[in-house]
Amino acid sequence: MVHPKTELKFISEEVGYGLFATEDIPEGTITYVKDGLEIVISEEKFQEHTPEMQAVIEKYSYIDENGDRIISWDFAKYVNHCCDCNTMSTGYGFEIAIKDIKKGDQITDEYGLFNIDHEMDLICESSCCRSKITKDDFEKYYMVWDEKIKKSIQKFYSVQQPLLGFVENSTKTDLDILRTNPETYKSVYALKYQKAKHVNGKKSVFMKAS
Repeated sequence: MVHPKTELKFISEEVGYGLFATEDIPEGTITYVKDGLEIVISEEKFQEHTPEMQAVIEKYSYIDENGDRIISWDFAKYVNHCCDCNTMSTGYGFEIAIKDIKKGDQITDEYGLFNIDHEMDLICESSCCRSKITKDDFEKYYMVWDEKIKKSIQKFYSVQQPLLGFVENSTKTDLDILRTNPETYKSVYALKYQKAKHVNGKKSVFMKAS
C-alpha cells in the first residue's frame, strides 16, 4: 500500500506515469508497505505465462527475497527509479522517505534493491545517474543504502505514519527495539534474493558468505 497523500500523473511518452506527493511527506515516513493485497507471482507461475505477459509482469513488479514477483495492487507500481531517490526499501517490509519530500515532488525509488536479474537502462536526470541497473548493484551499494536508511529511520517516531497500521506487529516490535538499540538495525541485505536449487527434492539456498 502506498502513502495516501500521493497521486498518479502522466510524465511523458518515454517515461509513462509517475507518483507525486499531494502534501509534504517528511523524512522518516513510511511511503509504501507490502500488504496482504499485493499480487504474488512465483517463478513457476511466471514461467507459465506467454512472453508478452512476462514482459508486462516484469515492468510492474519487483522480486522479493523469496524470488517471487510482487505487483502492487495500487499506484505503488508506478514509482520510478532515480539514482538520487527520495524513498528506499528497507529490511522491515516497507519503504521510507530518506529525505523530505515536498508537495508536488515525484516520489522516486532505488531499483537496485529489486533483485533485477538483467541490465536495465535508466531514464534518470540525476547528476549521479549510474546509467544502468545491473545484477551487481545490490552487492556494490547495499552498505551505502544502509547508511541512508539508518539516518532517516531515526526520525520514524517523530513524524506521522499513516501506514503504520498496515505494518506487522512483529515488525513494530523490531522497530521499538531499534529505537533504543541501533545495533539491531536490519540491513537491506535481508531483501536480497539468494538463488536456490533443489537437491533430492528439497530446496537448498545459497547464502551470502560471512
